[in-house]
Amino acid sequence: MPSDVRHKDLQKYLEDLKKIGVKVDEAGRSFQNREIYQMEFGKGPLKVFMWSQMHGDEPTATSALFDTFTFLQKNPHLPWVKKIEETMTFRAVPMLNPDGQELYQRRSALDIDINRDAVDLKTPEAQLLKKLRDDWNPSIGFNLHNQNSLTTVGATYEQAAISLLVVYGDAAKTSTEGLERNRRICGLIVQALQNYIPGHVARYDDEYTATAFGDNFSAWGTPVILIETGALQGKDEMYLVKMNFIAFLTALKSMADGSEKTASSVPYDTLPHNSTGRVYNFVFRNALIVDRENPSQITVASIGANSWRTRAAFIPQVAITAVNSLNGMGGVDEYDASNFYVIQKFGRLRPSESAELLFFKKERQIDWKSPNFEKDFPPDAVFSLGKFVKGAELFPVK
Repeated sequence: MPSDVRHKDLQKYLEDLKKIGVKVDEAGRSFQNREIYQMEFGKGPLKVFMWSQMHGDEPTATSALFDTFTFLQKNPHLPWVKKIEETMTFRAVPMLNPDGQELYQRRSALDIDINRDAVDLKTPEAQLLKKLRDDWNPSIGFNLHNQNSLTTVGATYEQAAISLLVVYGDAAKTSTEGLERNRRICGLIVQALQNYIPGHVARYDDEYTATAFGDNFSAWGTPVILIETGALQGKDEMYLVKMNFIAFLTALKSMADGSEKTASSVPYDTLPHNSTGRVYNFVFRNALIVDRENPSQITVASIGANSWRTRAAFIPQVAITAVNSLNGMGGVDEYDASNFYVIQKFGRLRPSESAELLFFKKERQIDWKSPNFEKDFPPDAVFSLGKFVKGAELFPVK
């Protein structure tokens, strides 16, 4: 899985790319002296530049870049791939922040957000990224990130699996020919992605950020498209890698064959914007909540619980976020708990506690203060580490 890819894995994948003929060079070093690499394909005059994982815990596009370069290198017989090779030179930095990746954290080893270091250039990674741009002056840039898995599409409860943004270079959002081209390319990307994730494509917040790299790349003469990968219930990380792969190749092909010149920007212009604060990872509706210290008082409420970003190989951590009516809120996974008493396995059921939940059918007679509670009154269902490990059949997902 992309989230499990470490720097040593990156090096292995790049060696594999070298073996099939992809040009791979060390471009620089991180603060902790890890190699930062750049890949290259094609020999044409149009300069296309992508960079990924400037936030160490945002890995999806890194794997998609490996797939993209592998596909292009292995399919020279396809006319449109040959056209890409002839019309453009395509470069990409697949992991700009290897130190942050090693710790699976957003910031660099200097505890600096590289994406807010475009002006001060305090980090060696930011200095390198600016140098790569300034020395080469690419015609278009793609800034590749992951966004919160609970980002939603407009006023819906649907997760934004992919969000796009044409990044302007000033607060006034002054348009240029390159930015208008980017709007058309985004329109084509939207059309391609809607075939696979209809209703799950959104437009990222376009607030100008003076210290961010995307905004400054556009100001420096390399108009940027931002691609943010979210999450999609029922699909794993590799599916979202495929969505990035489709987006990359759609963009490259449209520039190579000139189809972007006549494409419409309307599919992009009319995208709903990202929204936040509308959903939880898990919602248990109308549960009968029991406080074992005071079992005579039973509260009817809904429980919202969220997980947080971690490597796929790590044990997921899920915490209770809210215990109330949750009116107006949705759940990525939502369960009807109205026929169950619910307790927190290790203590009180309240926000910030682990979402380790025990469910008991409400028709049962239970001594909540029994000293051998779980032995004498085994739960009908157990929710642990983000899933039902017992009694899942009692809780079909809504």
